[in-house]
Amino acid sequence: MSARLSDYDYDLPQELIAQRPLQRREDSRMMVLHRAAQTIEQRQFRELKMFLQPGDLLVLNDTRVLPARRFSDDGAIEFLFLERLGPKHWKCLVRPGRKMRVGATTKIAEVTLRVEEITADGERIVTLDKNVDLYAGGSMPLPPYIPRHSDERDTARYQTVFAHAPGAVAAPTAGLHFTSEILREIQHTFVTLHVGPGTFLLVRSEKIAEHRMHAECFSISPEAARQISNAHRIVAVGTTTVRTLESASRADGEVLAREGATSLFIYPPYDFRAVDVLLTNFHLPRSTLLMLVSAFAGREFLLRAYEEAIRERYRFYSYGDCMLIL
Repeated sequence: MSARLSDYDYDLPQELIAQRPLQRREDSRMMVLHRAAQTIEQRQFRELKMFLQPGDLLVLNDTRVLPARRFSDDGAIEFLFLERLGPKHWKCLVRPGRKMRVGATTKIAEVTLRVEEITADGERIVTLDKNVDLYAGGSMPLPPYIPRHSDERDTARYQTVFAHAPGAVAAPTAGLHFTSEILREIQHTFVTLHVGPGTFLLVRSEKIAEHRMHAECFSISPEAARQISNAHRIVAVGTTTVRTLESASRADGEVLAREGATSLFIYPPYDFRAVDVLLTNFHLPRSTLLMLVSAFAGREFLLRAYEEAIRERYRFYSYGDCMLIL
């Protein structure tokens, strides 16, 4: 059993971290992993349909990314607004944190913010001197490994074409490859999980079982649950969809219509009840996402595939290529 953090490490050349999206969503490469045969194919995402069987159902996360990133008027402090707690109260992350301790103030668009509390997770609870919507005028919260300001292209491309329910501060990136045209040709349904900042939270304990996931809100409608129960195979698009389905599934694999929050942490060994096939992007070393995919594909097989992806110069992370695990 691979229970150590160091079991999920690999070396990635910096130049393979995709900094911009491709011109067209569907032009991504797709590495196909056949678990039973332990073989790997090099394909294109637009070939996805040829790997599906009659009765398969794609399940996608339709969360919508909030324009949650703002900067102080002097440009010295970056904010990621996580939640509106009240008319003048917000929960946020700040960088650098040392400049925003309890009692510290700054301004965004001439609105004064004051830090009232720092939570155990380092989040700031702030009050405003005016009741304003800080998402208005905000920008896309690109992940830390894309160290640039977002622009108009990111507004469209760091969002799935099917994004519907506002609430995420990070994109469900496996869904970024889809176009409306591709979806029209494939039987699919949607669930919702609002991706939180915990998706980028570092695992600090060498014993991975000691890591605790942040809770994220999810929902599965009765209609989606009905479609899922009638499907031949469930093809989960992204790790957030996997966590949603597994959180709402019974021991016999039936997925229930539910609303709630999940802090489910999936790592090897794990007995998947609801998911048969997984489409996912390439993930950071030592991340909970890599651990989830390792539980699905097998850690050694997955890391072998990552080595091949590096040799073949695949594009990694949010704006990168994808992997289909059969």
